Amino acid sequence: MAINLSKGQKIDLRKSTGEQLTNFCVGVNWGAIERMKKGFFGSKKVIEDVDLDLSCIMTNANGDLVDWIYSPEYNGFLQKNNYPLGKLTSKDGALRHTGDDRQGDVGGDDGLDNEIITVDLNRVSADIDKIFFFINIYLNQGQNFDFSHIPFAKIRMYEGTPTRVNSIHSSYDIVTDSTYSGKGALIMGKLYRRGGEWKFDAIGEPSNDRLFLETIQKITQNYAK
Repeated sequence: MAINLSKGQKIDLRKSTGEQLTNFCVGVNWGAIERMKKGFFGSKKVIEDVDLDLSCIMTNANGDLVDWIYSPEYNGFLQKNNYPLGKLTSKDGALRHTGDDRQGDVGGDDGLDNEIITVDLNRVSADIDKIFFFINIYLNQGQNFDFSHIPFAKIRMYEGTPTRVNSIHSSYDIVTDSTYSGKGALIMGKLYRRGGEWKFDAIGEPSNDRLFLETIQKITQNYAK
């Protein structure tokens, strides 16, 4: 049975069989905002695209940033400001991002996550001690909404592939949790090494960060040490 995650919860990465969970997906799922708009000739459906960004950073035992995965779509801005450029694969190849989704599901939940990071813990570089996952809402010009407005927004860890869900291990139901109402960023949690095994800490910390770089700064200052 899948674990419904709550803030501050710590869990072992084990399957129902007791085996260590080493290959899995971290995915975020959401829908575009659909509403009816009244006009002179009657009502019509209006679809507002929703762009959520799933990212992760990796730190060593001292809390120093070692590697990262975030969207290359921001590389123009990042390059101008001398920030590390976005990429979709970790240096060791252990984590891979499926790419940016700027709209969300239209017409209801299709059962698959919109952005996914696949994880193979057996391939994670030895100098990486913690892996943090987080999401940010990117607001286009004129948009003004938060997690409470986004249909069926959730994050989950599951066994399978980006196109097939075999078994859900744990999940956050974001949209129904009042903790995230009014917020546009969420530090989901961290994978960390303890006693030769990987464990998971559900941080569940929401914030009003407008840019993922602010969220990275919060993580490195408050959670990476």
